[in-house]
Amino acid sequence: MVTITGYETKTGRRWEVRYRKPNGRSTRKRGFERRRDAEAWMAEHVVTAIATNSYVAPSAGAMTVGMLWGKYVAAHEGVWKPSHLRTQDSAWRVHVAPVFGERRIASIVPSDVQAWVSSMSANGASASTVLRAFGVLKGIMEMAQRDRLVAHADCVEHIQLPHKPSGKEDRHYLTPEQLVALAAESGSHGLLVLVLGLCGLRWGEASGLRARDVDVDKGVLHVRRTITKVGTRYVEGVPKSWERRDVPVPASLLRRLQASLPHDPDALVFCEADGHALRQQSSSPAWGWWSRALERAGLERMTCHDLRHTAASIAVSSGANVKALQRMLGHKSAAMTLDVYADLFDEDLLGVSTRVDERVQSLL
Repeated sequence: MVTITGYETKTGRRWEVRYRKPNGRSTRKRGFERRRDAEAWMAEHVVTAIATNSYVAPSAGAMTVGMLWGKYVAAHEGVWKPSHLRTQDSAWRVHVAPVFGERRIASIVPSDVQAWVSSMSANGASASTVLRAFGVLKGIMEMAQRDRLVAHADCVEHIQLPHKPSGKEDRHYLTPEQLVALAAESGSHGLLVLVLGLCGLRWGEASGLRARDVDVDKGVLHVRRTITKVGTRYVEGVPKSWERRDVPVPASLLRRLQASLPHDPDALVFCEADGHALRQQSSSPAWGWWSRALERAGLERMTCHDLRHTAASIAVSSGANVKALQRMLGHKSAAMTLDVYADLFDEDLLGVSTRVDERVQSLL
């Protein structure tokens, strides 16, 4: 219910609007010099807003972005993986909080956000860094809109953002011969290299693989968990995008894998000599077994993740279609697989035309 009543002040009669918020609490807006001013405010801010389910408390916009950060994190703690939470927290502390932490959410306009994004890019921040920081602010403002603390989150709409390079120009694909040679130079990690390069597992997925996950009868690896480094800790979790899957293993590799499995079904298939979970490797010279193996195999510097690309390349050249590759790699959709590996399928199309020509050339 909404009412307009008058009251006396030292400077004359004034009008106030009394109303109830959608949560049932009573409140009022005072100080109108004329009744019709109070009626106009009531119609705009209370009656229409409540009727259209777009009511926003007039005082809600006074909250700062910093006040909402803790609530934003708490709302996602059960969904975000520890590694993602760490990157979000870093983006908040380094880029968002210094600029917007003390700003009232209702005071932020699109030009403020655009200037901030442009400044980060101009000062040398990578596209990934800028996009992550913007994503934090966007997430907070959209939460504020859903919670009806602001009417709209238009301050983060239509912002020009830097383009994130695809990284395809830095991607490396090994041939099967190069992969086998690299595995031979990797010592006790040779079998790991073959699994990464032929099955397409992510590093964390291979790290979390346990003996019971190797299904010899079905010829697949059950990808159910990961072990990733978060700060200085190694944390066990679920695969990226929460996508558990079964990955086929070539029979020749499966035989080697079966022969090396630990007897304890809960034991890790791949670990360091001291029993520690796999330590992340760098391609920097003279650092770790990975860089030394690359040098001995006569290969250029590349990351361990390039073995996943290698697995995709070998699969496509062996006739795998996009849906099969999607399931193997654990992508959310075939569209994502095509977006990431369009170059592989472009090359495959040339092979298709050659095979078609072989079949029809005698007929034409």
